[in-house]
Amino acid sequence: MAPPPSSWWGSEEQRGTPVVVKMDNPYSLVEIDGPGMSDKARGKNAKQFTWVLLLKAHRAVGCVAWLAAGFWGVLGIVNRRVRRSRDADAEPDAEASGRGRAMLGFLRAFLLLSLAMLALETVAHLKGWQFTQQYLLPGNLQELEEQLQHLPEHLRHLPENLRQLPEQLRHLPEHRREIEGWLHGAYVAWLDFRVEYIAWAIQKLSAFCIVLFMVQSVDRIVLCLGCFWIKLRGIKPRAKVSVSGGKSRRRDDVENGDDDAGGYYPMVLVQMPMCNEKEVYETSISHVCQMDWPRDRMLIQVLDDSDDEVCQMLIKAEVNKWSQRGVNIIYRHRLNRTGYKAGNLKSAMSCDYVKDYEFVAIFDADFQPNPDFLKLTVPHFKDNPELGLVQARWSFVNKDENLLTRLQNINLCFHFEVEQQVNGVYLNFFGFNGTAGVWRIEALEDSGGWMERTTVEDMDIAVRAHLCGWKFIFLNDVKVLCELPESYEAYRKQQHRWHSGPMQLFRLCLPAVFKSKIPLWKKANLVMLFFLLRKLVLPFYSFTLFCVILPLTMFVPEAELPIWVICYIPVLMSLLNILPAPKSFPFIIPYLLFENTMSVTKFNAMVSGLFQLGSSYEWIVTKKAGRTSSASDILALAEAEARPKLTRGMSEGGLQDWGKLREHEAAEWANKDEAAAALSASPATPKKSSKQAKKPNRIFKKELALAFLLLTAATRSLLSAQGLHFYFLLFQGVTFLAVGLDLIGEQVS
Repeated sequence: MAPPPSSWWGSEEQRGTPVVVKMDNPYSLVEIDGPGMSDKARGKNAKQFTWVLLLKAHRAVGCVAWLAAGFWGVLGIVNRRVRRSRDADAEPDAEASGRGRAMLGFLRAFLLLSLAMLALETVAHLKGWQFTQQYLLPGNLQELEEQLQHLPEHLRHLPENLRQLPEQLRHLPEHRREIEGWLHGAYVAWLDFRVEYIAWAIQKLSAFCIVLFMVQSVDRIVLCLGCFWIKLRGIKPRAKVSVSGGKSRRRDDVENGDDDAGGYYPMVLVQMPMCNEKEVYETSISHVCQMDWPRDRMLIQVLDDSDDEVCQMLIKAEVNKWSQRGVNIIYRHRLNRTGYKAGNLKSAMSCDYVKDYEFVAIFDADFQPNPDFLKLTVPHFKDNPELGLVQARWSFVNKDENLLTRLQNINLCFHFEVEQQVNGVYLNFFGFNGTAGVWRIEALEDSGGWMERTTVEDMDIAVRAHLCGWKFIFLNDVKVLCELPESYEAYRKQQHRWHSGPMQLFRLCLPAVFKSKIPLWKKANLVMLFFLLRKLVLPFYSFTLFCVILPLTMFVPEAELPIWVICYIPVLMSLLNILPAPKSFPFIIPYLLFENTMSVTKFNAMVSGLFQLGSSYEWIVTKKAGRTSSASDILALAEAEARPKLTRGMSEGGLQDWGKLREHEAAEWANKDEAAAALSASPATPKKSSKQAKKPNRIFKKELALAFLLLTAATRSLLSAQGLHFYFLLFQGVTFLAVGLDLIGEQVS
């Protein structure tokens, strides 16, 4: 007979250890159940325990709600940025073009597939199906068979069915499929398929990319060693003659013929190509006109391709101002922008008076040369008839403007300090930078002149001059101030042009390389290192390895990348890149992540140029902000160029230009005032602040798609307990997200 109900609660029937729960205030140590407790006390404690559980559940719900609100807020920001960016300018690589749509479609499909696989892997993890990964590996089965075949003598009497264990393990998924159902069967089928087919393909592709990565890293190390040797030995080009004869000289002495022994003042043509760059034209023209060179032996050509009438009048007025001051300067304007910058330079070189000049110096619209620029570069041509180009180094007035400019400064410092200096010293060849350089006009003519076949006319003319036997010199200690793009959109356009043009050029000049008479080792250097390794291999393996293979290995753990490929070697290479700019050392991690982010744009541009896609022929002028060297320079220039002095010194044509400009500006301001009055009079139109009037940042869809892809892969890596892989994917995904939302160019200083 069952005991009475009261016996269930009696002290004599208690078994085991009492349950003790420690709770925060206002509760202390409370016994839920124990010997000697009354029904009232037991009910009270049970009620307190229920309240504690409710409080903890409330906290959990609040945490989940907070995370959901944050995620929803991020989605709202993305949505608003998408809607506002629809009115932004078209991208250089033309998202609407065939190549842009193809890559974006690939990334979207990759993202959707990764989300589906993450859902399946999450279900498998919750149900504990990970054991099938080990038993499906053919290598494990083969090892087990070998171990069973080499059993000791005293174990050979074991049942025969033990030797058939590998066969049973092979059929284990089929038995489990019958028990677990269709979802488990689908998961097992996916494991079998990825081991047999996907893992093998990923391993082969990753091995190929790792080999390219190591070759490129060795090339980078060799360049750094060459730079270290140059610094250690103090190797640098030295001019055989000095224009100043070893001491400073006044310009009046040169103009009066009082020349020191060894003076060298050949005829120099200075060309300044520009197009709709009203922010920087005045500073650039001012610096070029103040270069210390005899005025009768220097002619400045301002080559204006602007289609903006206001910009044309401003540049023409600036030229007239300096012409009235005695500077030998002329203004040229083309009605048709055929060939872009190459066409502009080609048109200027066709003038009859060019034959009177021996050298030509080229400066883009944002470059600010020092007065002694020509005195530091031109003397290198004296008694050196094989020298065709003297290239100066760039320095940047806005390198600390924001995070983007700081990261660009790291790249360009390594390019000038290491790549161009080493190649200039040991090979007498490097790519012309398009500006801040002096050419021997004979070398330009011997190489075929400026050609309009690519968007990198500077590299084109340098390669053709190299094939003709001309030598180059790079002066690392002669610096010319210029600007860096301050927005990601402008930087992206610039990088697209810089990486699509070399592939166009490689395809076009490859036959000429093999037909040229230069030594075989120079041909090998030009094809294997200059073009293939540094222009094609670098963006290919960077995008494929870190943006495609790495997230794939999170869903195919059998093809996992080694840690040294993900962390150690990239960090070492980043350290080498930062050595020429030691003040940028705190930005080593952002630099590494940003370079991987830019691999999308560079890879897309490289493919566009290699296969002659439409966007590879598009030239977009990099937007300038109009930065100058210092505020004191601006004030001094403003005091020296007062308005009354300017208008008195102008010719009749200059006064007419200024009159047209004033009329045009007055009409523009009148239209703006009318529009503002109409907006203020409309009751339905809300008042906009100055921040709202600012052009909104745009979004970049490919970067956003890759951001979500990498974050999805980072989530999947948590299921495999891959710590370093998780952090790398997480930070890289956040970097892609910041770049995709155009936050990388925000002010940080």
